[in-house]
Amino acid sequence: MRIRGVPENAGIAGTDDAGARQAARPGGRNARVRSQILAATTELVARDGVAGLRYEEVAELAGVNRNSVYRNWPDRAELVSAALSQYADDAAPLRDSGDLRRDLVDFLLLFAERLASPVDRALFQATVSAPGNAELDEAVRAAHDQRLATVRRRFDDAVATGEIPPVDGYLLTELLSGPVFLYVNRRRRPFTREVAETIVDVVLAGIRATAP
Repeated sequence: MRIRGVPENAGIAGTDDAGARQAARPGGRNARVRSQILAATTELVARDGVAGLRYEEVAELAGVNRNSVYRNWPDRAELVSAALSQYADDAAPLRDSGDLRRDLVDFLLLFAERLASPVDRALFQATVSAPGNAELDEAVRAAHDQRLATVRRRFDDAVATGEIPPVDGYLLTELLSGPVFLYVNRRRRPFTREVAETIVDVVLAGIRATAP
């Protein structure tokens, strides 16, 4: 079975000594195998939750030997965390064009698109339906923080270059992302560029109006 986003001719991990030695080398076949495993894990967690995650199914969906999964991630919590971390990295990049407003608007549009994806929705539902699942809660929280860390770094850069006055990057990131969650999860109105521009303009105006 093919994993979305992974080429059909991606390499398969071996279980012999040569394969084990190659696993220690960064990049190449091992990097592709790890990416396949993490992509498969994300899909299965979204479908079944952490409690239903089985290494055999991860290996089958990723198209690798089960030993490859165990060798790289003997601990299930670490596997889930690594999978959602990779998903967060791929999900919402933020460029630095030199125009903070445009960069933030583009980011919010992509952020909304990814939040509305089947995987994101499934992960959200899995978290809501199993609030006592510490493994999933922690992994989802860490992935969310990682996804928004790029915005906080962009604010820091904007402060350093004088685009905006000194601000609490964490608070501003929450002010930006909060409305996106509401729009996407309530699904009462579409999240458009105009909406993203309004959110960014309000936040940036607030920064400048409250600067000492």
